[in-house]
Amino acid sequence: MRFDTLPIPPEVMAGIRKAGFETCTPIQEKTLPLTLAGKDVAGQAQTGTGKTAAFLITIFSRFMQRPAGERDPLSPRAIIIAPTRELVVQIERDARLLVGETGLSIQAVFGGMDYQKQREELARGVDVLIATPGRLIDYFKQRVFNLKGIEIVVIDEADRMFDMGFIADIRYLLRRMPPYNRRQGLLFSATLTHRVMELSYEHMNNPVKIDIAPEVVTPREIRETLYHVSGEEKFSLLLGLLKKDQGTRVLIFVNTRREGEDLLGRITRNGYQARYLSGDVPQQTRLRVLGEFSGGKVPILICTDVASRGLHVEAVTHVINYDVPQDAEDYVHRIGRTARAGASGDAITLACERFAHHLQAIEEYVGRKIPVEWVTDELLVPEQGGSSRRRRHPGKRK
Repeated sequence: MRFDTLPIPPEVMAGIRKAGFETCTPIQEKTLPLTLAGKDVAGQAQTGTGKTAAFLITIFSRFMQRPAGERDPLSPRAIIIAPTRELVVQIERDARLLVGETGLSIQAVFGGMDYQKQREELARGVDVLIATPGRLIDYFKQRVFNLKGIEIVVIDEADRMFDMGFIADIRYLLRRMPPYNRRQGLLFSATLTHRVMELSYEHMNNPVKIDIAPEVVTPREIRETLYHVSGEEKFSLLLGLLKKDQGTRVLIFVNTRREGEDLLGRITRNGYQARYLSGDVPQQTRLRVLGEFSGGKVPILICTDVASRGLHVEAVTHVINYDVPQDAEDYVHRIGRTARAGASGDAITLACERFAHHLQAIEEYVGRKIPVEWVTDELLVPEQGGSSRRRRHPGKRK
């Protein structure tokens, strides 16, 4: 389906053309005919499938077709709630690209940035507000803005909202908006669990449930590989893979902050440019690091699962699980950082004796075995500035 066959106003089509979009992704093709007609939707879709553009195009089109008229200047017309700062930043970036010639104002509100500056900008009024729950409630309780004029509410990555403990905050905000039959509600989630659907039925107007290939847990475009390796030789294997594959944008996941800090030092000592993100890195630093990585200045980013929540970087060529994740859903979340928007990518997992026991739960969750490749001597690159023991074959080299 082409975007120009849908009832999208020309002002919004200008933004779609600027973004280089011509045909809809599956989630857009299923949701846009409904949402452009004013229907509420609860959609299941992984990140990287085009759901952000779907709800932004809906918001901008509705506002062009229904001028605001007289309204409370302290109330946004649309509010988009996302669980992480990084996701809010990504949505804002997409919104500014797709807003086209609508003249609508957009603001992002999240923690870790200039508190007073965000407060002052919000107090001046905004059409589309994109925010994390905590900072949003903070300003709301101070009466910097109100929710009386909300026409559309979007809850993005609803399953993560539950995982991160934000659902009480979401319900608090929804109860202070106009009734569900006087606003349009859009909810998106990687999985439409019972608790997510309960939230939608409670606060939405008879939402249409949209499933996009729910049986596919991981995209087919991801080439998955599993290496069994000892803890002593794991770093040498990592160096060998970096040398062999020469990825232009590589995400390396570790299970702990200490492991990440240690890995950063070892990688840089061996001649690679890399950065590291953990959950306690200040927001300004996080944005700078992500900018360096997404802009191609730094080819390798090391991070923990906490730091990667809401991480949306295009054209990631490789995801390497230096540590096998301890949660099966985290495996899917990690490798989903590559092969986005129809591209292909590689996901490589290094299973050492410390974390290998988590593989069974992961393979049960994804419904198949991860393809295994053998570690060869050619793949083991000696570490510079440290020692790496050579792998011993049974019956050889004692």
